[in-house]
Amino acid sequence: MRITIVFLLFFISFYVNAENIKPFTSDGCSSFPDGTFEHNQLWLSCCTAHDYAYWQGGTYQERLVADKELQQCVAKVGEPHIANLMLAGVRVGGSPYLPTSFRWGYGWSYPRWYKVLTDAEQKQIKAMEYDK
Repeated sequence: MRITIVFLLFFISFYVNAENIKPFTSDGCSSFPDGTFEHNQLWLSCCTAHDYAYWQGGTYQERLVADKELQQCVAKVGEPHIANLMLAGVRVGGSPYLPTSFRWGYGWSYPRWYKVLTDAEQKQIKAMEYDK
């Protein structure tokens, strides 16, 4: 009887804590320009890919990889100094601990923190993949 009750409570807590990710959105480079005056969307695709990683969230290490990929992407379009500035900005401003619309894991309800994505969460994300 006791095992049945424990199992039932576990099942109920899992069901109550189950969450659906919101549809992917991107605000471009957030509060930063999407490019230069001459090429006003020069690194926008870098920011959109970065937003996709931030939308889904995950571990601290995954965030670090996403931030470094942003830096490398912007450097590849010929803007290494801007890339370093952007890296500094996302490392400070993208924390999952801040209730911003561009935080790490913003596709999930706040607070999400750093958390390994479950198989079920990964399936949700895959079902909503955007065209990269």
